[in-house]
Amino acid sequence: MGLIGDVKENGLEGLEYNFVTGQVESLVQWARTRSMWPATFGLACCAIEMMAAGAAHYDLARYGMEVFRASPRQADLMIVAGRVSQKMSPVLRQVYDQMMEPKWVISMGVCASTGGMFNNYAIVQGVDEVVPVDVYAPGCPPGPETLMHAIFTLHEKIQTGEILQRRSDNGGGAGITIEQRDGQSAPLEIRGAR
Repeated sequence: MGLIGDVKENGLEGLEYNFVTGQVESLVQWARTRSMWPATFGLACCAIEMMAAGAAHYDLARYGMEVFRASPRQADLMIVAGRVSQKMSPVLRQVYDQMMEPKWVISMGVCASTGGMFNNYAIVQGVDEVVPVDVYAPGCPPGPETLMHAIFTLHEKIQTGEILQRRSDNGGGAGITIEQRDGQSAPLEIRGAR
């Protein structure tokens, strides 16, 4: 089959990597990072810090994220802010499944990442048991600076294409752990994260 037939059947995947397709791929990755629409999934005190990141002082609107979506079908970034109970985990998974592709997940805070101080049967011991996590933002609660650092890290990994490679290597989320940027110093240990 010729070049035209490959493109008709497979879209851009039907083209070999060259100058033109390389530029289109870079443009698509750039557009993905500049137009992320986060889904609101605030479950505990971390949600207050997430709201602060969207408010006037930090202003996520500067990065194309001005509207937190209430509908998962309009969102491509899930920020899980706070502890996830066993009763909430099916709802979390349903919202994740309804989000459009490609979709990304940030686990915000120690409770979402590892269960935190709630080591009991009622709390999921890490949201990565329910959805694949791309970036872990440590802290209790992590401040808006740390959340924005997690978002910028996600942007960078999407734009370079590294995040898709990490996802295929891990068979799930990219599992990137960042450092805190808000003056807290408590370390965060996450199983399976690099």
